[in-house]
Amino acid sequence: MPKKILIVEDNKDSREILGLFITKIGHQVIKACNSKEAIICAEAEGPDLIFMDMGLPDVDGVKTTATLKQNPKTSRIPVVALTAWVSELWREKALKVGILDYQLKPVSPQVLKQTIEKFTKGSPNPADNRSFGFNSPYRIIN
Repeated sequence: MPKKILIVEDNKDSREILGLFITKIGHQVIKACNSKEAIICAEAEGPDLIFMDMGLPDVDGVKTTATLKQNPKTSRIPVVALTAWVSELWREKALKVGILDYQLKPVSPQVLKQTIEKFTKGSPNPADNRSFGFNSPYRIIN
């Protein structure tokens, strides 16, 4: 069954590419470009998973996640950091507020698919092993 995935990313190109990857593997995508939109979308849409950028223009991804985790409507939604911030300090802060995984950009379509399956306990069609159907700059190594 398709999952509803919220992408919180301030960079429009990154948001669109992530959305394309996730849609291509059969999931529904919701997009937010800042913390305020992320909180509104999470409350209204109840996504199955959130991919959270750390460097948002209004409030960073750690504080945004902390707000989501304090809200009964959104506290159980799994959050995965998807960021270019390599700092171990940010990784530690993220994990302390309830972010389940800290992944660095760029991320391959295969890693996105595995992450969605891991944190939502399923894929849109478990028997579907087709390729992504588009050219990717990433080389997938199994």
